[in-house]
Amino acid sequence: MSLSIEQVQRIAALARIELAAGDAEATRDKLNGIFGLIEQMQAVDTSGVEPMSHPQDVAQRLRTDVATEPDRRDEFQRIAPQTQAGLYLVPKVLE
Repeated sequence: MSLSIEQVQRIAALARIELAAGDAEATRDKLNGIFGLIEQMQAVDTSGVEPMSHPQDVAQRLRTDVATEPDRRDEFQRIAPQTQAGLYLVPKVLE
């Protein structure tokens, strides 16, 4: 798959990125290179390969789940401008 200059400019517009006319060609070449690498990776036969979450067989060291900070919820609720039923009330942003 290769992109045209018009497609690169449309992608830039959708991403709200200002792209100069001279930069469009360089960006197209870079994107086409990325798509070429993706095509190469998709061509590799991965049947029989088990997915893994990490390239090395490591275990994560876990600590005990203990609260380290005191519960100051009531103090914060008292100084908040508006609360109701333990929740902070804020102005409506979206309609």
